[in-house]
Amino acid sequence: MARAVFLDRDGVLVRAHVREGKPYAPLSLDQMELETDAQKSVARLRQSGLLSIVITNQPDVARGAVDRETVEAMHSKLLEFLALDGILACYHDDSDECNCRKPKPGMLVDAASAFEINLGQSFMIGDRWRDIGAGMAAGCTTIWIDRGYDEPKGDGADYTVSSLSSAVLVIVALMNGNPHLARRYD
Repeated sequence: MARAVFLDRDGVLVRAHVREGKPYAPLSLDQMELETDAQKSVARLRQSGLLSIVITNQPDVARGAVDRETVEAMHSKLLEFLALDGILACYHDDSDECNCRKPKPGMLVDAASAFEINLGQSFMIGDRWRDIGAGMAAGCTTIWIDRGYDEPKGDGADYTVSSLSSAVLVIVALMNGNPHLARRYD
C-alpha cells in the first residue's frame, strides 16, 4: 500500500486571506496565490516517494459566496502548478452534516480507498483544528502549521511547525527513521 501526505488547501498550499485574525479562502482565480514554499515542498514530498493529495473544505460553495466551477478552476490551476496526485473537496457546510467535511475523516478514507493508501503510515498537514481532527480520526500522523489565527488551535497534533517547508522536513526525518531530528522542526 502507498503512503501519502494529505494537505489542506487554504493556509497550507494557497495563501489564506486573514481578516480580524480569521482565515478565509480565495473566492476567485485572481485572489488565489500559492504559498511561497508550496512548489518546492510538494516536489520534495514526491521525491520522497509519497503521494500528495489535497483534502479541502470549501463551504463557501454551500454558502453561495463562490460557485463550484470557480473552485474547480482553482483546483485545475493547482494541479498545473504543483506535483499533486489528486484533490478532494467537500462543498458542504456544517449544517449539512456530511461525512466528508473535516474534522470528519471521510475525504481521507475515500482517498485511501481510491489510491490504495495506508492511512496509518500517512500524514495530514493543516493549518486549522479541523484538519488535525480529520487526520487524527483517520489514524494519520498530524502536522499543524501554526499561522497564528484567532481561533481554536490544532490541539493534539503530533507536530507543530511554522511553515509547510518545516512540515516537509518533519516528514522526511520521520521517513528516514529519525524522530529525534523531526522534533527539531517541531
